Amino acid sequence: MPTFRPLHLILAAIALAAIALPLIVTHLVPHAAVEIGEPIILSQRAVVPQAAPPPVEPVEYAEIAPEDARAINAAVPFVKGPVPPARPFRFVGGTEEFARATDCLAAVAYYEAGDDAVGERAVVQVVLNRLRHPAFPKTVCGVVFQGAERTTGCQFTFTCDGALRRTPSPAAWTRARDIAAKALRGSVYKPVGWATHYHTDWVVPYWSSSLDKIAEVNTHLFFRWTGWWGTGPAFNRGQQPGEATIPQLAAISEYHRGGAPLADDVQLAEAVPFFGRTPAPLAGDRDTFLTMLNPAQADTFQGMALASCGERPRCKFMGWTEPDAMAFTLPLTPEQMNAMSFSYIRDRGSNFERALWNCEEFKKRAPCMKRMTLRAAPAPQENLRGPAELEGVRRKADAIEPPPGNAAGVE
Repeated sequence: MPTFRPLHLILAAIALAAIALPLIVTHLVPHAAVEIGEPIILSQRAVVPQAAPPPVEPVEYAEIAPEDARAINAAVPFVKGPVPPARPFRFVGGTEEFARATDCLAAVAYYEAGDDAVGERAVVQVVLNRLRHPAFPKTVCGVVFQGAERTTGCQFTFTCDGALRRTPSPAAWTRARDIAAKALRGSVYKPVGWATHYHTDWVVPYWSSSLDKIAEVNTHLFFRWTGWWGTGPAFNRGQQPGEATIPQLAAISEYHRGGAPLADDVQLAEAVPFFGRTPAPLAGDRDTFLTMLNPAQADTFQGMALASCGERPRCKFMGWTEPDAMAFTLPLTPEQMNAMSFSYIRDRGSNFERALWNCEEFKKRAPCMKRMTLRAAPAPQENLRGPAELEGVRRKADAIEPPPGNAAGVE
């Protein structure tokens, strides 16, 4: 017969308590009855946002040499953990608003990332992330040009540092617009996640130390806010209708010219500055310029004319895109007038200044030149009556015949 020691009794008592305690709790604690077929909803812990979104600080950089800035930025570790991608964006608005938003996005992509498709996609994603965050404006153009009215404090430096004076090439502008349009239709650049800030690796903004470093794309570093404001649920705002017309983009975007021709003084005030070589004036008229123009650089025509004329009180600038049609002297023939692509005329004594376009060649420019109606000269008609009569010459038919019997000699 086995003998029970005190240790055995203690272990047996603990085992009985472990079995009995759950049964007692189950019967004593009341619980809601669940009918068969009723779904069971498990409660989830709610994510509670902070009281107010963080402030949007202006872009200010520490005075650090580029090589030192790179060392400082490299020493900052990337945040640990996953970087979830942003949700696809869906633009809300009509055709004109979509076009204006596209060009705002294309401008920030090109001027901030250069002609680099990967960098442009990353910049575009940051803009759309900002739009959906409570801390930023709720239109695409509003986000891009936030603070642009100030010399300091603009959120994207190209809007206030004079970079818009540079005109992108047609190929670069088309590529940037294509990237922007695809993003507005739902294309997502996943590597930057919910990033709302970025900077190049050769500068150190004052805000960079307070944000989570999450990605690197070429020479750009991307950041998100720390805590709840940098998580997906914080990006819960929708786009508002009403993409504004941005006058600063009028030189490169037809959709930001107000839908109607600009007044002459506004056009000239917003002409893209020209920094190239200006043509020489005519040798016999130092106030007149006749020159060849490159149609791919139409945005610079007005700037070239203003740079050529300088401070002259009177000036005429006329250009052609077709070499065979160009004039080299004055006066111009009607054919040369009709073939002219662009002209600028100034007469300050009469308070007159006007730039005109050949709108048959540049269909979306204004104001337009008046076209001349060229009439073909009538072809000379053949003289069927023979040559004109000459004075002092008698025709054979008009000669007087001698009387009969008049001999040539004397009999």
